[in-house]
Amino acid sequence: MSGDLGYDADWRRLDARMLLVHPVNEVIRFLPLLIGLFILGSSDAGDPWHYLGVAVPIAIGLARFATTSFRITGGQIELRRGLLSRSILTAPLDRVRTVELTAKPIHRLLGLAKVEIGTGSASRSSDGRVVLDSLGVGEARRLRIDLLHRGAQAGADVSTGSASGATTADGISTSSMSGTEQVLMRFDPSWVRYAPLTTSGLVIALAALGASTQILGNVIEAGLNASDVDEKVTSLPLALTIPAGVVVFVLVISVLAIAGYLLANWGFLLTRDEFARTFHVRRGLLTTRETSIDVDRLRGVEVHQPLGLRLAGGGRLTAIVTGFKSDADGSAPLVPAAPQAVVEGVGEYVLGEAGPLDVALVAHGPAARRRRYVRALVSTSLLPAVLFVLVGVADWPLWPALVALLAPVAGLGLAKDRYARLGHGLTRDYVVIRWGSLRGRRDALQRTGIIGWNIKQTFFQRRAGLVSLTATTAAGQQSYEILDVPEELAVAFAAEAVPGLVEQFVGPDVEARTSGPRTSSASRRGDGT
Repeated sequence: MSGDLGYDADWRRLDARMLLVHPVNEVIRFLPLLIGLFILGSSDAGDPWHYLGVAVPIAIGLARFATTSFRITGGQIELRRGLLSRSILTAPLDRVRTVELTAKPIHRLLGLAKVEIGTGSASRSSDGRVVLDSLGVGEARRLRIDLLHRGAQAGADVSTGSASGATTADGISTSSMSGTEQVLMRFDPSWVRYAPLTTSGLVIALAALGASTQILGNVIEAGLNASDVDEKVTSLPLALTIPAGVVVFVLVISVLAIAGYLLANWGFLLTRDEFARTFHVRRGLLTTRETSIDVDRLRGVEVHQPLGLRLAGGGRLTAIVTGFKSDADGSAPLVPAAPQAVVEGVGEYVLGEAGPLDVALVAHGPAARRRRYVRALVSTSLLPAVLFVLVGVADWPLWPALVALLAPVAGLGLAKDRYARLGHGLTRDYVVIRWGSLRGRRDALQRTGIIGWNIKQTFFQRRAGLVSLTATTAAGQQSYEILDVPEELAVAFAAEAVPGLVEQFVGPDVEARTSGPRTSSASRRGDGT
């Protein structure tokens, strides 16, 4: 396979080794039905219906190979599939935005990979992607390179990628890998200490814990009757059972979060090709996933710093990319939960400058600060107020109401932190947005990638003289909001960030600009890739 996609016009089959993949996958899909067939069916072990139940999914898997073929010709890739209902999916090569390689354990055992070719379609269905399952790993990787770098010259400037090894100021390795790729970051097993502090880790842990609760309950019930359980629980002092329960819960959640983190990120490797055209991310313990990020389609980065992770000195980094799969959040992982120094070092390397990650941000003023304190106090004071009413009306004990008074205190601290982290800034090439405390984030969005601005003002914002300014882009989550900006500052910032975009829709002075409709927008065509 050559770099100019020199395929002939003949239809080609997928790798013959997939004959061992799809039958297994189909049997797994039909497994509940097969179990029911064997358990509820005839007790005769020689019943032919049992074997037919296994043969049908195997036949479906074999038919997939016989009815699926692809070719690359005439500036497009075509995928033909189906037996009774034949379909041909066509994707122009110049619309290819992403190529992702996935290998489940059976793929890895056979040296295969599933190739997903994304065309930047806004559809959330799989119709916007060409899926080739399966190709040999070597061929899949060559196809990925060819599709993402059509017509690239072998003699391109490699001044930034030909060094045999270097180290950035933050200790980020840029060593050469096999003479063709530079390793920017390798996974460090010690980073698992951040897993329980990430939002995704907690979600995975809670889901696993919830799924196992019923099973654990059945096991306990089988060994002890209800009266025995009640007697054993009530015999323990409350001052001991509550802390012990909290400790056990935290330990279980932490273990499950660490397991999920390792499954998703083990072997995480970030590399860059020698021509500085593409970043490659490889990760996964059981199922490996390789994601390619074309530099030409990179529009910025997101630094994720939820409260727990930030207090531990950690963070995560994702890339804002055009054409990324729309069933995700539009961002590609660059660094898993890791020390902040690693996150910032990789972020600076990817952006090509340090400014977006350390630039001084513009504060949003006393009105925005007051808005955060008011919202925090109103929401956190409701519970203690209700409890004190119940104390006086229904003779409830006083101690729950006193404990609930901690909620407003925590709310004040949260409001202070939310305002301290609220701000925006501007560098030569990027718009920088920082917001949030529990889900803290700093977004660096490329100025040339902004195709529109939306200015929104709610009733309470209008009374406070604030607006929400949203940058619209074709990349990432497609909208990045700057919360509670003073009216006059919002329009001036939008005009400075993308000159010529806002001025044509607003008047010459700020007063005239901000006295119009509650919601307004300005946009332009561009950056549709």
